[in-house]
Amino acid sequence: MARKLTIFICAFFAFLPVNCQEGILHVSGGSQEKEYCLVYNSSFSNISASLNDAIKYQLVNLSSSFLCNSSGIQPNELKGKAVVVMRDSCTFSQKAQVAQDLGATTILIASNKALVTPFINDTEYGQVKIPVALMRYRDMEDAFKTFGDNMSVRLYAPPTPVFDFSILAILFISMFTVGMGAFWSGAVEREKLNTAPMGGDSRERTDSGDLPLYSPLKVILFVAFMCVVLVLMYFFYAYLVYVTIVIFCIASATALYSCFDAIMEKLGCATLSFSCLGKGWSGRSLLLASLCITVAVLWGVYRNEDRWIWILQDLLGIAFCLNFMKTITVSNFKICVILLSLLLIYDVFFVFITPFLTKDGQSIMVEVALGPGSVAEKLPLVMRVPRFLAPNLCMMQFSILGYGDIIVPGLLVAYCHRFDVWTSSPKRIYFMSCTIAYFLGMVVTFVVMILSQMGQPALLYLVPFTLLTSAAVAWRRGEMKRFWSGTAYEMEDLNMTAMEENAEFSKNSSPPFQNY
Repeated sequence: MARKLTIFICAFFAFLPVNCQEGILHVSGGSQEKEYCLVYNSSFSNISASLNDAIKYQLVNLSSSFLCNSSGIQPNELKGKAVVVMRDSCTFSQKAQVAQDLGATTILIASNKALVTPFINDTEYGQVKIPVALMRYRDMEDAFKTFGDNMSVRLYAPPTPVFDFSILAILFISMFTVGMGAFWSGAVEREKLNTAPMGGDSRERTDSGDLPLYSPLKVILFVAFMCVVLVLMYFFYAYLVYVTIVIFCIASATALYSCFDAIMEKLGCATLSFSCLGKGWSGRSLLLASLCITVAVLWGVYRNEDRWIWILQDLLGIAFCLNFMKTITVSNFKICVILLSLLLIYDVFFVFITPFLTKDGQSIMVEVALGPGSVAEKLPLVMRVPRFLAPNLCMMQFSILGYGDIIVPGLLVAYCHRFDVWTSSPKRIYFMSCTIAYFLGMVVTFVVMILSQMGQPALLYLVPFTLLTSAAVAWRRGEMKRFWSGTAYEMEDLNMTAMEENAEFSKNSSPPFQNY
């Protein structure tokens, strides 16, 4: 039960989208020049795309001040200049408005914490008219140590190529995970059906870890649960983000164990059983459990080490998605339609409708995905691959894909494979066609993203592609009625009826030659 609850809670966070803009601070003084990392928000800070176009300003050092008000500042001290101040004590917009009232052209905010994208309320966008950017406190110290107080600065943000080969890596990861997860789900279903006649009702031998979705009410409750958790995250992000990280470590370690154990079983590896303290133990299970826990703990400890930790995060993420698609089984196409449609509505509401309901005009989904500016921790449930062509002066930049963009259509692909098993479909026609539809949906998502130069909600394309393709195949083969209602439980009922009839016949019949 605890395992199922962990999977449900972790599943919610798979549907969150993520954004950060990096710039460069070019410092010069005398014959020396040096560049440092900046993080800014392009929605209200206009920064030149090249160094040649950037305007040079003298920098005023007010790092001993938070600049939450103008007290202690001379009237013309900041006029026509850039200024650097310390982070905290008041909001980014308050600092910016004080600086611009004093005539400053740019405000740099030195931070001892992790750099985050500066955020201001939508109602304040028109009030902040100067660039606002964060820089590392140690970089500020290095600049003043290198150049002294007589330095000039220019801010620019070279455009990042829209297409990056990391997109192909993301496409491969998503296709592999969806394909393997659906294949695993079908293989488990085939094993259940093959063992059913030998021991009676196959429902009694269903893996205790399986969690079937067979009623619309369960689906509605699942989506409602996701809505409640999202709202709680919006109000209590600073606390719940750490709960999420712990849950992710537990769920992903469990999933990784399940995947490795299935591989070892398929390869025929011995269990290395032994007895200790009067109990039987499996050496293979202990070794796998130790390995999986170690991987999850390593990720948890070094989760902010971008240079290499993304490899472990993707490994854990792939295992989590695979195990989810094997564990959560959708019983029929009707449930798939309801689930995928509700999740589309969920996305649209929390991304596009909630800005009209919140005080600051910010989307609940976006704010939870990005995290408030005061909290550096981010929700971990995304596949990440470093962008090969992006500058990494500040930090590594990534192409990302949320787990929900794999899991949601993946549940439908898994159902298609199970339907192939139930109907002995030649060449796994449903599985193959739905997998191809998922691939085309992903390609369209990336094409639209490249053309619009904006991140896209992948489910907006994946859900129609996979649902319509699956329905078209079922209609063309004349199996829509069976595909809509599912056949697993029907087949089990037929098996049960046949077994009961055989048992009744055997009971009422005399054994041959009984008087012999």
